[in-house]
Amino acid sequence: MVHIGEPVSEERALQLNPVVLAFVGDAVYTLCVRERLALSTGRKTGELNRLTSERVSAHGQSELLERVLPLLTEQEDGVYRRGRNAKKLSRSKHATSAEYSRSTGFEALIGYLYLTGRHSRIEELFFNDAETKEEHI
Repeated sequence: MVHIGEPVSEERALQLNPVVLAFVGDAVYTLCVRERLALSTGRKTGELNRLTSERVSAHGQSELLERVLPLLTEQEDGVYRRGRNAKKLSRSKHATSAEYSRSTGFEALIGYLYLTGRHSRIEELFFNDAETKEEHI
């Protein structure tokens, strides 16, 4: 995973609006998925784009989240719930309202973990599980 910039304190990250955390988390998760697909397959860019879109969609994130929710610490669960419950200005065209809310929570959690320098925790939760690797990456 790419490490850009110095980690921020947990307190600073928790002060950020959860939608801002989701903004960062969306970019981080998309980059991680693209990196893994590019390095693990010999597919052309059109196929890579399609596979990436499936995985970073609200529906795809919501499905992955269901598998990792039981693994979250109390702090992580709190960040996820703040993101899930945050007021969002837009809605997804291709996902249910519940999926979109869960995916915002998912992205907020990724953003929080990334900004606080917990890159190994992102790997542990979302990329190290054998089932996750096969189905999601």
